[in-house]
Amino acid sequence: MYYRRLGGSGLKLSALGLGTNAFGKRADAKTSRRVIDTALEHGVTFLDTANIYARTASESILGEALRGRRDHVVLATKAGLPTGDGPYDRGSSRHHLMRELEGSLQRLQTDYIDLYQIHTFDPETPLEETLRALEDMVRSGKVRYIGASNYAAWELMKALGISERLGLPRYVSVQTSYSLADRTPEQELVPLCLDQGVGIIPYFPLAGGILSGKYLSSESIPSGSRADTDPGFGRFLSDGALQLGREVAELATERGCSPSALALAWLMHQPVVGSVIVGATRPEQLLDNLASIELELDDELILALDELSEQTRYGQPFAVYRL
Repeated sequence: MYYRRLGGSGLKLSALGLGTNAFGKRADAKTSRRVIDTALEHGVTFLDTANIYARTASESILGEALRGRRDHVVLATKAGLPTGDGPYDRGSSRHHLMRELEGSLQRLQTDYIDLYQIHTFDPETPLEETLRALEDMVRSGKVRYIGASNYAAWELMKALGISERLGLPRYVSVQTSYSLADRTPEQELVPLCLDQGVGIIPYFPLAGGILSGKYLSSESIPSGSRADTDPGFGRFLSDGALQLGREVAELATERGCSPSALALAWLMHQPVVGSVIVGATRPEQLLDNLASIELELDDELILALDELSEQTRYGQPFAVYRL
């Protein structure tokens, strides 16, 4: 494993991080614990969760699994997307964030969060309010770094400007959908982050499994896959995405590696990326993805991947989550 600085901060993350969206949902507590143990044994130190994952079960599972070794990891969570139907159950107001932070700390069995992320932009709350609430969290010692997620480039730049003007903590990272199947961040967000020293943490780095080669067609759905367990995922299985998945798989076969490792290695090659978070519902999946760490991409292979995926720089993002 190797480690990379997150943007312009001093925080270092493992190049491959563990996403825990499936814990408590597609992976039970026992299996999730095996995945976590495998990750830590192989040098993965960055673990990413959120207050809404599996209706808080993901955080609870992580808290139990990390007892006695909390200080060996960089733990990230999020708040802002709806936790219920009430008027105070969403957004990035001080009221909501303070409540959600305390809940996350209890479930994670810790007294601090390494990276606390606003899950999406809240158009009904002034950014000054959100950033001042985050400043209080940092000053209290309950949060060490702050990040954003699902922010448009102009929203992120506005937040950075406010932080600079008012002397408030600065977002050090932004999570966004970014992969060979979704290069739309390269139009505005990537140049902004490179200029401003903000690290990108891609989610859906394998486009929900499309870049793993598991989906041969929209009718051929592997048992237990995301498309099998989540009927709504079918909207992502476009002809273009499936064709790209097949082409990446063919290129991976030529180079003697798995499609997943190849797609992840391409992301790690991008200078703006701090860590690539991958989910896993069993240890074997994670071990396959860890092969990306050792995979070296020559100029010819990078060019081939760039050309295969060029069309994904334009159009709509693969995924985005908004209030």
